[in-house]
Amino acid sequence: MTKNKKTKKKSSKKTNDKRSFFRSLFKFVFVLGLWCVLVVGLILAWYARDLPELMRNAQFERRPAITIMGNDNKIIARYGDHKGENLSVKDLPEDLVHAVLATEDRRFYYHFGVDPLGILRAAYVNYKYDGALQGGSTITQQLAKNLFLTADKTIGRKIQEAMLAIWLEMKLSKDEILSAYLNRVYLGGGAFGIDAASYVYFDKPASELTLEESATIAGLLKAPSRYSPLANPEASEKRTRVVLNAMVEEGYIEESDIKKDVALSTPTPMKKPHPANSQRYYTDWIIEQLDDLVGVPQSDLIIETTFDAEIQRDTAETISRTVMAEGEANDVSQGAAIVMRPDGSVLAIVGGKDYGSSQFNRVTQAYRSPGSSFKPIVYLTALRQGWRMSSIVVDEPRSYGDYRPKNYGNKYYGPVSLYEALTLSLNTVAVYIANQVGPKNIIETARLLGITAPLDPYLSTALGSNGIPMIQMASVYASLATNGLAVQPYGIKKITSKKDGTVLYEHPTDTPPQVLPGYAISQLKEMMHSVVINGTGRGANPGVWAAGKTGTSQEYRDAWFNGFTEDYIALVWYGNDNNTPTKRVTGGSLPARSWKAIIQAAMNDPTPSSYKEISGKVGGFQSLLTRLFSFGDEGAQEGGIDENGDRRSTRRIIYSTGEQNNSTVREQPQQRRAPGQYRPVWEEERDINK
Repeated sequence: MTKNKKTKKKSSKKTNDKRSFFRSLFKFVFVLGLWCVLVVGLILAWYARDLPELMRNAQFERRPAITIMGNDNKIIARYGDHKGENLSVKDLPEDLVHAVLATEDRRFYYHFGVDPLGILRAAYVNYKYDGALQGGSTITQQLAKNLFLTADKTIGRKIQEAMLAIWLEMKLSKDEILSAYLNRVYLGGGAFGIDAASYVYFDKPASELTLEESATIAGLLKAPSRYSPLANPEASEKRTRVVLNAMVEEGYIEESDIKKDVALSTPTPMKKPHPANSQRYYTDWIIEQLDDLVGVPQSDLIIETTFDAEIQRDTAETISRTVMAEGEANDVSQGAAIVMRPDGSVLAIVGGKDYGSSQFNRVTQAYRSPGSSFKPIVYLTALRQGWRMSSIVVDEPRSYGDYRPKNYGNKYYGPVSLYEALTLSLNTVAVYIANQVGPKNIIETARLLGITAPLDPYLSTALGSNGIPMIQMASVYASLATNGLAVQPYGIKKITSKKDGTVLYEHPTDTPPQVLPGYAISQLKEMMHSVVINGTGRGANPGVWAAGKTGTSQEYRDAWFNGFTEDYIALVWYGNDNNTPTKRVTGGSLPARSWKAIIQAAMNDPTPSSYKEISGKVGGFQSLLTRLFSFGDEGAQEGGIDENGDRRSTRRIIYSTGEQNNSTVREQPQQRRAPGQYRPVWEEERDINK
């Protein structure tokens, strides 16, 4: 009995010891738990103290959206941040919702804002593949960050993100959270929200997206720039397949649904960009003008432009193809072109061979030497001072101090008319004329024609030695095409507020003022027409009436062809950004051929002409040849008829010893040659059409 009592006492003691141990352990755990709760509470309180003012920060802030329209009223570009319609999940295609859930948050409808299982799964995948391949944030957490927080990736921000996500889950339903997320998420291309992205990438509302299109947009959530179907179509297609496979895994669709949808949507009706996004050269130029026209945009704008999509595409393809095919052999790495109407409306701007590799706009930003394409300004200055295209200058080597201009190939032709000198692009004659009329007067003419770039008052300016932006040279040739009107290139027709339709700017429709005499420009145009028919620009002859001028700068660093027809003005340049010489590329070679291709493509453009035809005091493009070779009473009175029945002409010949200001002028009666002969001589002692 005593032994049993002792055994019971020992057993009771052991039981009491165990109870005491568990009580102590429980107290320890309880106290530890309290401390943990206290610490966590303090931590949460600390970060809660720094939480943003929810309602204030929840306001959606974005840059004003700018939509640029072409002359066919189709969208060509969007700038800023675009916000589509606020749509409910119920308004969206089921495939789109499922695509988002399959890739972003498969347990969205089962967690409370934070998904511990999702975090563990993401951690496991990231550890297994040794990289951050998956994120653990739920859609609610992403919305919380989008609404209230910055993009900082700190522990503190993640804690705040989780707290806000739980708060959102208590305030909103799951469908409301998902709708808010889809309406605010950034999807690239300046698009905020599913609806805006649908228009940017597929030109349709989100409610009309197909299965494959829905998967494409859902795929953008991971990396909008990397998977953009416009910027990187191959990567976008691969990402789309990943999303579709995820939808199959989740049971949203069957494999057969993918094949069926692909068959129906091939090719995907996605907006295709111009070659190498060349239209961005044009739209960047448009954006640069906004500050001067309407100030810094404060609201969404719609800009209507003169942009012609077909002409832009054809011009870009011509420049790119020429550089790719002939650039290496000719040491040419870049090209540029501009096409416009005689009223100044710019149809196309190609600022380089590839916008993707270089956004520098060589039409509007580069200062390049125009070479001999500047010479029409020199000749026009002389014609303004009373010279005639039949005036004769002796083409010979000349010296002006240390300056000794030379002709191409060191060839000299003796007595030549201004008509012939421009046709053959004789440098010595151009410099001689500049010396006679004065460099300052040439600069004055250039200013009247629209050149604002710095010009040196030296004789070398006559040969285009100063750098001038192509768009300013376009102004020159547009003014010549319109017989002396002050035409300025423009691309913006109207700017309106998207909110209420208020017109903020509208391009004036008034005819530009006449700044130069039409009679002088009529002669110059006939001379420039001869350049295309008989002279250095023969390679540019488009098969219709055209006038133009080649340009080759010193050491073949720049090659131009600038010209116009009755309907179009176009300028083409080839060269190198580092200003290195080409392999003897002249304006009559690559630029002339490209100009011809561009003009011929433009003439075949089905887009109806909408520009306002303008003309100066000299009407249209009536040929001066027709007037000069008419044998009516007017001809008999002015030039008379010689004894052989031929019309007499007074030919002004300037003989020069080569010394500055040492020349004599003689009047000689000349026989009129047939219009088909190369060296026509006409009576020119009256102001034609004055």
